[in-house]
Amino acid sequence: MAYELTGKVKLIQDPQSFNSGFTKREMVVTVEEGKYPQDINIEFVQDKVSLLDAVQPGQQVVVTFDIRGREYNGRYFNNLVGWKIQSATAGDQYDQTPNYDTNMPTTDFDDEVPF
Repeated sequence: MAYELTGKVKLIQDPQSFNSGFTKREMVVTVEEGKYPQDINIEFVQDKVSLLDAVQPGQQVVVTFDIRGREYNGRYFNNLVGWKIQSATAGDQYDQTPNYDTNMPTTDFDDEVPF
């Protein structure tokens, strides 16, 4: 299930690469909803790391992300994993999700069956 948040980019970390070939990059978005602002950390992994190249601190963005959870040594951890970023003001979209064409051409079928 996908979630969205809107806020201002506070910080963009440098990419981190690991010996296993895994790469991640994190950013912090300040969300002004509610009584107190919240700084939300979102990570981008593998091919989504490049999405952060087009984003600058101070920019208003809409981030689409998934929530991932795991257990380690009896403790449970959650991660917000981003996969789409849009500028909240200009409508620019930085997206690497597959773009499937859902507008398939319709074919008119004749009701007469040849057998």
